[in-house]
Amino acid sequence: MTFPASIPAPRAVLFDLDGTLADTAPDLAAAVNWLRTERGLAETPYEVLRPTASAGARGMIGAAFGLAPGDDGYEELRLAWFDRYQTAMSAHTTLFDGINELLDGIEQAGMAWGIVTNKPSRFTDPLVPQIALAHAGCIVSGDTTAFAKPHPAPVLEGARRLGVAPEQCWYVGDDLRDIEAGKAAGMITVACAWGYCGAIAPSTWGADYLFDTPDQLLAALRDAADRTSRADRAA
Repeated sequence: MTFPASIPAPRAVLFDLDGTLADTAPDLAAAVNWLRTERGLAETPYEVLRPTASAGARGMIGAAFGLAPGDDGYEELRLAWFDRYQTAMSAHTTLFDGINELLDGIEQAGMAWGIVTNKPSRFTDPLVPQIALAHAGCIVSGDTTAFAKPHPAPVLEGARRLGVAPEQCWYVGDDLRDIEAGKAAGMITVACAWGYCGAIAPSTWGADYLFDTPDQLLAALRDAADRTSRADRAA
């Protein structure tokens, strides 16, 4: 596999969490179906809920109850969903296949990595260590800055915490908002097709890279690092 020669190797890689590093959809879906069964309703099929997982409460409640922010009853369901989810955030959540190898490879290449998610710190702070990601170089949650993605503030904060210029970072995510945030911050953007991706095809997001698996991303990082090393030696 070859990659665009114009894209430089990063000093750091920032990742979205849900649908990018971790498959959190089973626990997110279980929480919203808990609300449905409490109300005497049949569970919403998992295959309907999973694609909405990156949108959090908005996605889950929209798919399970047909309600959007501002609708009557939405806020009550949102708060109840938060409570249900917090009781069992890691019951079925796992890292996607290849993520451990990807993170090991990033560290071996001398690059930093961190997490930038729209997930509130109420959930991020306890979940990250439970799924063996506590060694992240930074963790920026949805309420860390005044804005959430697609605003660039969270990813810029991630770069600041790692001590790396934004243009020396790649940002990886499974939602259009991730790519919009990364591009607005001046970062190289990576769409990961192994995630949830929602209703809009990731091939239309305008990301610099689109990969089907974490090992493809690792290969691109190694390729960029090798090219940078060769250029440095030739200078």
